[in-house]
Amino acid sequence: MRLTRLTLPNLAIGVTFAGIFAMAARPSVDTDTWWHLRAGAWMVAHGQVLTTDVFSSTRLGQPWLNHSWLSQIVMFLVWHVFSYAGLNLLTAALVTAAWWFVYTQCAGSAYLQAFSLVLAAAASAVFWSARPQMASFVLAAVFVCVLGNYRWRGVDRLWWLPPLMLVWVNLHAGFAIGFILLFGTLAGQAASRLLGQSGPGTLGWPPLRKLAVITAICLALVPLNPFGLALYLEPLRTVSIGVLQQFIQEWQSPDFHLLQFQPFLWLLLGTAAVLGFSRRRADLTDLLLAGGFTYLGLVSARNVSTAALVIAPLLTRHAAAIMDDVAASRPGLAALFAAPAAPRRNLAWLNGAILGLVLLAVLLKVVDATRPATNEAAIASRVPVAAADFLERARPAGPMFNSYNWGGYLAWRLYPDYPVFVDGRTDLYDDALLRQYLTAALGQPEYEQVLDAHAVNLVLVEQGSPLAQRLAENGVWRSLYSDAVSVVYQRAQ
Repeated sequence: MRLTRLTLPNLAIGVTFAGIFAMAARPSVDTDTWWHLRAGAWMVAHGQVLTTDVFSSTRLGQPWLNHSWLSQIVMFLVWHVFSYAGLNLLTAALVTAAWWFVYTQCAGSAYLQAFSLVLAAAASAVFWSARPQMASFVLAAVFVCVLGNYRWRGVDRLWWLPPLMLVWVNLHAGFAIGFILLFGTLAGQAASRLLGQSGPGTLGWPPLRKLAVITAICLALVPLNPFGLALYLEPLRTVSIGVLQQFIQEWQSPDFHLLQFQPFLWLLLGTAAVLGFSRRRADLTDLLLAGGFTYLGLVSARNVSTAALVIAPLLTRHAAAIMDDVAASRPGLAALFAAPAAPRRNLAWLNGAILGLVLLAVLLKVVDATRPATNEAAIASRVPVAAADFLERARPAGPMFNSYNWGGYLAWRLYPDYPVFVDGRTDLYDDALLRQYLTAALGQPEYEQVLDAHAVNLVLVEQGSPLAQRLAENGVWRSLYSDAVSVVYQRAQ
């Protein structure tokens, strides 16, 4: 960018995207990252898609609909070449790209766009991590962009969607988000036409028929994956697992007592406020999509990130209308927020200096986020690194019972010597086994029956957990290892 183009509005957008990248460039401590890496490593080593379980003792050899197989291969190759730095920078790049596509749909001044993007990004940030769901995040943003351009600007890039859907169905089961966007747009547009609405954002019948054809093509492409027709039902199968909603935080409703979820609440309240004050007619499709994804976000916290993508353009469209009305009645405000053709030379240098300082801060943040020591310290605070080291050295006999939250990491570290009892692949284990796991993990009276039924000889769980307390009081089990994070028990001979 030439310095003469570095106006305050351009500076605001530049700083916004630099900040989003810096927010997303952080150590990934999500424990599911590790079983995805292990699956990717297995597929690269064996040259085939992994379709059966090879990592657990409880589902060994059973069919596994591994819908994220392509993402896992990419993740492992990035890890193999670039280690922590590669995974963290890939995540940051995907996040930044997603918000860039959303930015193209935002209305109003650069300052309004920057504020809305920061608020929406903060709402979604809690679920940014090195997982295949990031592929769904960025592809959802592309779908929002393509559909928004088609409706509001008459720019027809619908032909992007079928090839993107073909890739999406091999990257992650979140492809269902694409169909929610497609069917939601079709329903909203059809309803608008039937109600006699017209104008910006409303398609005529011929463009609407074309969108319906594109949607049908996307739907027909879903079976073009290693698992065929079974992938149609996989999103529904996953959300039907009762244990997810009852015990796993990301599948529960957001806890607004936690600061990390409050930006989503601010985003919802802000959008409701601008809809109420704006004299612009609310578009039915916008309301249907924003309302639908808000509902999904309130029911399950993992959907908050997608809801933020959809809501941000709606917020800016109506906030911009309010600001236009205010500016029309108070011309001084219009001059204040108008973008100058070019800054004066001294202000251009000042803007350049500010941007340079921001980029330097981002660089320092990114460098720290890519350091092995930073990542290893963050990971060691969340998973049993030292206990895994102990098991590799001492090699006590299994089978092993492990904490659900640690299963992915243990599959990465200890495969094939210690198959896990359970990990984050809830669609593989299903309700029955997960409830057995909870019976034992929560130290319920039947915990010994569960351990006996699976011939468990080794237990690795959180220090101070209910099961650890039970085993400490049970003469059948003896402690082999203990630290501030974890404890290992072995059945006495």
